[in-house]
Amino acid sequence: MTSTPTFGIIGAGMSGILAAVKLQEAGLDFRVFEKADKVGGTWRENTYPGIACDVPSHIYSYTFALNPEWSYFCSPGSEIQTYFETVVDRYGIDDRIRFDDAIVDCRWTEDERWKVETASGYTETFDFLIAATGILHHPKLPPIDGVDTFAGPSFHSARWDHDVELDGKRVGIVGTGSSGVQITGALANRAAEVKVFQRTAQWVMPVEQTEYSESQKEDFRTDADLLTETHDNLQEAFNTGFATSILDKESGMSDAIEARCREILAGLPEELQAKVTPDYRAGCKRLVVSHNWYDAIQTDSVEIVTDSIASIEPTGVRTEDGELREVDVLVLATGFKVDAFMRPMTIAGIDGVLLDEAWADRPSAYMAVAVPGFPNFFMLNGPNSPVGNFSLIQTAEMQFEYVMDMVERVRDGQMPLAMVTEEAAARFEDERTEAAGDTVWATGCRSWYLDDRGIPFAWPFPFDRFRREMAEPRLGDYVTA
Repeated sequence: MTSTPTFGIIGAGMSGILAAVKLQEAGLDFRVFEKADKVGGTWRENTYPGIACDVPSHIYSYTFALNPEWSYFCSPGSEIQTYFETVVDRYGIDDRIRFDDAIVDCRWTEDERWKVETASGYTETFDFLIAATGILHHPKLPPIDGVDTFAGPSFHSARWDHDVELDGKRVGIVGTGSSGVQITGALANRAAEVKVFQRTAQWVMPVEQTEYSESQKEDFRTDADLLTETHDNLQEAFNTGFATSILDKESGMSDAIEARCREILAGLPEELQAKVTPDYRAGCKRLVVSHNWYDAIQTDSVEIVTDSIASIEPTGVRTEDGELREVDVLVLATGFKVDAFMRPMTIAGIDGVLLDEAWADRPSAYMAVAVPGFPNFFMLNGPNSPVGNFSLIQTAEMQFEYVMDMVERVRDGQMPLAMVTEEAAARFEDERTEAAGDTVWATGCRSWYLDDRGIPFAWPFPFDRFRREMAEPRLGDYVTA
């Protein structure tokens, strides 16, 4: 390997931008490959009415680019997209991003480098490959009979058609996860009717939509210490307080959240209350937060439909009770294929072994960053990352520092290449699987956190464990000769 290694980065979303900025600061050579025409990842893809971050804005910020301009405690998606675009402009990395050219093949070669090929036929080789694809970018369409027969406008929430008129229309929304809840809140006072087709009731934590005043923003602009303190305090409270406590089913945090939700639910009309009260523990599914869900579902325009969908027809949605609810527009807020990661691109490691083969049972990664058989290959917010409980940006920042630690050890000759052993990966997976059974996610509900075995796939340990593992790589778990 040359003294100045090269890096290929897959994706220009939150993690890819982070990697690019940090590599540029280190004076290292890199190329970012982005399948779309601009940066932003999930915030570029999701532009539906009501979209907003569900964690405090000040911790959904890079530590090297804190933002004094957030307008709300939990900011709307358009502001987050603008933030990422601003970071790219500020650090001048846009000319290192290859847009509108999806990667189709990544292959470890005989000369121990990664050869990357794109859909256009462009090829380039790198010493290290960083996958920053995220998990919320392949929409999941529901397996409902007749879903393609609807005669009006129909689209997934992540493929929103802004040319479709919604005011005064009858809108059907399939799904009550975070996207469905936010869309319902945004359309309740716009659409003539909103039919919300709910498969499972959600615990929806009420939050105030706190707006930062111009005076507060000016304080953040002029006092860097205040901005940093605000970020650090919120991050510590979120990661080591709320997030770590909610995943521990014995902590009492889920009971406290449930009690708060029940206070609000108790004020709803009896029939509506019965429809939207879950029968599982709070936190078992990803907690939904909203400032207007409970108000929205009490408006005359909104109907919560709990009968299962039998089929979709040209004029509407027919439920198992035989009733056809006619709608003008159909929105599928049905989530994402969270096990896709780099798919459908081909990733081939040593001896041509495909990542799809390594993940034949299910995606998994040692410490959420590495896969045996795939040298000098790392993932940010990959399989088994704390995607459901900690701050994603802080997670990615710590994972990137881990990656650079391993890169430096290869550069100074401590190891020939950075590849975790089969034994270490298997040991970690066994430990992670056992710990996952003690989390609130494993208390008896269906959620996208669960793999094909019904075991939560996310990081099940406390935040301090994640911080420690990222700061002190276990070198004995990597190939050394």
